[in-house]
Amino acid sequence: MSDVLIHPDIDEKLRKVRLFLCDVDGVLTDATIVVGEEVELKQFHIRDGLDIKVGWISHRTSIATAVRGEELKIDFLHHRPGSKVEAVSAVLEETGLSWEEVSFIGDDLYDLGAMKRAGVSFAVADGIDEVKAMADYVTKAAGGRGAVREAAEFILKAQGRWDGIVGACAI
Repeated sequence: MSDVLIHPDIDEKLRKVRLFLCDVDGVLTDATIVVGEEVELKQFHIRDGLDIKVGWISHRTSIATAVRGEELKIDFLHHRPGSKVEAVSAVLEETGLSWEEVSFIGDDLYDLGAMKRAGVSFAVADGIDEVKAMADYVTKAAGGRGAVREAAEFILKAQGRWDGIVGACAI
């Protein structure tokens, strides 16, 4: 699987996205977790954030994830064992949005259900084959190496918002 779009109506689907949800371990991070006696460390890519409503859906509870989410002021954080489909459904109920307005980016088996239902789905370059086969787009970047930013830029460009963001940052 390459970084080629596989859904013919991708631009139309991208314009509908109002909520960008992603897995954490293996997507926002390179899947490495350093665990000590009282600490857990994860490495996040500094450019994996941008001007779009964001939520993180993880199958794993993590203090490091909570701290980074708070620093970035993400809109939604669900990080505990259970169904990611149920977690996203709860966010949708809270926001009044539909699955069609969601973009989800994943890398592994637990992400397949949310990706299948999302209006637009992304897979990171180093995700498993099944995830990449389900995705509308496979990023060039690996998990934890800017894949989330790549997907966010893709959405913002399709929505005609990217140039405004660049212009505002160049002031």
